[in-house]
Formats: sequence, structure tokens, C-alpha cells
Amino acid sequence: MNSTDLYRDITDLAHDSPNWIRTLADLGTSGGLLLLMAVAVLGWWRSRRGEARAVALAVLVPVATIAAYALSEIVKSLVNEERPCRAVAGAAASIVPCPPEGDWSFPSNHSTLAAALAVGIVFAWRAALWLALPVALLTGFSRVFVGVHYPHDVLVGLGLGTLVAALCVALLTGTVTNLVLRMRSGRWRILVSA
Repeated sequence: MNSTDLYRDITDLAHDSPNWIRTLADLGTSGGLLLLMAVAVLGWWRSRRGEARAVALAVLVPVATIAAYALSEIVKSLVNEERPCRAVAGAAASIVPCPPEGDWSFPSNHSTLAAALAVGIVFAWRAALWLALPVALLTGFSRVFVGVHYPHDVLVGLGLGTLVAALCVALLTGTVTNLVLRMRSGRWRILVSA
């Protein structure tokens, strides 16, 4: 089974689902990102009382997310894959309006953002894993369910977000930890200490 066939199967499932599930998927596609952002802010807030490294990891969540989004946009502009809601013949109509031409499909920005947020949150606050990872996966799935992405768009977006978040943590934690230590003794301490 290829990605186009799986897309058709999932969008058919969406159209056979009760209206409340379709509405929930529509709301969840952006609501998942908002929930992950709220968890990231809560993680940063609670880390302020901890060690400088904990604060640095919390600060790296939005840094990694922005970097992942930027890379996703670059890839989109290079690949120029048409949205399946316009390109797949015989597929059920998308639940949400199909994005305009030029708003390319590959990779899924929502999936990239969700993965970067979730992985960053897990590095910064391991106890939030039970919430962050399922929300990221559901956010990605919702993009196919509502009909605006192929499954491979979502999988690559999830992988890209995961990779960028892990690289940001690996490469920047030491530098940001030192910055947090310097900020704690200056006028910006409200951002990095209790």
C-alpha cells in the first residue's frame, strides 16, 4: 500500500465517522499545537526553580521548534508537492478547506512543529512524556484525517521535528546553560529563576 492509497483509506474513514469525530479532528489539528505550547510554557515556568541546565532545556523547546519550522519551510519550497486534497483523484473531499495552491504539502508543518515541541518537552520535563508524545502523534494523524496531507508528509514532518529538537539539545544545551547562569545574576533573572 502506498501513501496515496493510505490517504484515500483514511479520508474515507473520516467521511464515515460521526460528525463529532470530524469536528474534534478539525479542532485537534491546531488545538494539539496549542496544548503542546502550553505544556512547554508550564515546563519552562516550573524549571525556573531548578538547575541552570533544566532551565536551558526548557528554553531550547521554542528554539528547536522555530528551527524545525524554518527547515520545514525550506524543504517545502524545494519539493513543491501538491496537496492531496487537490491531487488525489477519487478521494473523499477534505473535511477542512484545502489550502491554496503554493501552500505545499511536503513535509507537514503541523507535524514538524508537534514533534519538535513534544521531543523538546520530553528532554526538558520527562514526566510530560505521557501527554506530549500522544498529542504530537494525534496532531500529525489529524492532518491526514482532515484531508490536507499525505501520510508520508506527516511521517517526514514528525521525523524532521524530532531530529531538529534532538540536535538542538545536543548542540546547544551547554551554551544555553552558561547563558542562564549569566542571566541569573543580571536584570533578566525573572526569566530564568524563581
